[in-house]
Amino acid sequence: MNKNGIIAFFLSAIPGAAHLYLQRNVRALVYALCFFGPLFLGIMLSFAMNDGKPMVLGIISIVTWIINVIDVLVFLARRPAVAAAQSSELGLGKMPGQGAVEQRERFYTILLSPVPGLAHFQLGLMNRGVTFLVGFFGTLVMILFVTALTHQSGFLVFLGVLPVIWLYALFDAVQLVNRKHRGEALVDRTVFEDFEQNREEGKKSRILAIFLSAFPGAGHMYLGLQKRGFQLMVGFLLSIYVLDVLRLSLFLFLIPLIWFYSFFDALQQLARYNRGEAQDVPVVKWLPNHQRWLGIVLLILGGYYLLDQVLFDILGQFYPKASRLAQWIEMYFQTFIVSTLLIGGGIKLLLGSKPKKGV
Repeated sequence: MNKNGIIAFFLSAIPGAAHLYLQRNVRALVYALCFFGPLFLGIMLSFAMNDGKPMVLGIISIVTWIINVIDVLVFLARRPAVAAAQSSELGLGKMPGQGAVEQRERFYTILLSPVPGLAHFQLGLMNRGVTFLVGFFGTLVMILFVTALTHQSGFLVFLGVLPVIWLYALFDAVQLVNRKHRGEALVDRTVFEDFEQNREEGKKSRILAIFLSAFPGAGHMYLGLQKRGFQLMVGFLLSIYVLDVLRLSLFLFLIPLIWFYSFFDALQQLARYNRGEAQDVPVVKWLPNHQRWLGIVLLILGGYYLLDQVLFDILGQFYPKASRLAQWIEMYFQTFIVSTLLIGGGIKLLLGSKPKKGV
């Protein structure tokens, strides 16, 4: 079976997809049903019951996902030598003739890799293991602590960093054990020391760039495309904030649209970077030339928040009619914004772009 190990590794993020790609159809069906079945049922029950009992079904889906990833890694680690050449970059693939000690070491590495850092400890890389272990659980504890201290559940959005750390630690452990079995000497240094060495040598990690691309703009900034990455990051975060504050649910489709555009653009820029063709071109080229209009929009939004959150509250204590005026403005402001965006976008499409001179 001639299948690419790298593609299989990334497809393992979707339960059943990697097994289907590797022509393990029965496992693909089982993992897909055990993951999406409880997940869908839990979502339906959460709307119907309005309590925490459906969370058990969510835990089943999470456990299924973890077992699915481990199963894919074990299968790729035991593949014949034909597939080993294809998955050498990822650090996966079976090497014929390895002794029982190496096979046992590979097994324990894969077994311990779901907990960031433990597989590195098993390989004798204490400093590297501590980096992943403290980085993962330290980030988890700090986010939960800040959330409990401030009573702001919005900080939980930063939990999205944990899957990135987990996947990178998992990949790094499997890659290191494969390098060890090829006879390479392993150096016990932290991930940050690797980054510093690559920076001094002018190199960029392809895998790290792909992982960072999971957050819009981060992958671009890692590749040195600061302007492009900054616009994508600000556009993504600002869209979430503005759509939530103004309750513009009609435009919620923009959030996944920006995410997918940023992710695939980062992959394209990575390919150009490897060819030496990457250029830091802003996504919205006309924005630097229209800073005045952007400033006007920010002033209007700032004035609205100042009027709605501060002035009307103060006036409402002395003049009850001011509170009714604030409710009236808040009620129709959303409709006004949506209508203005739709009308402005429609006029822009009707007028079209002006033809360039000399064409």
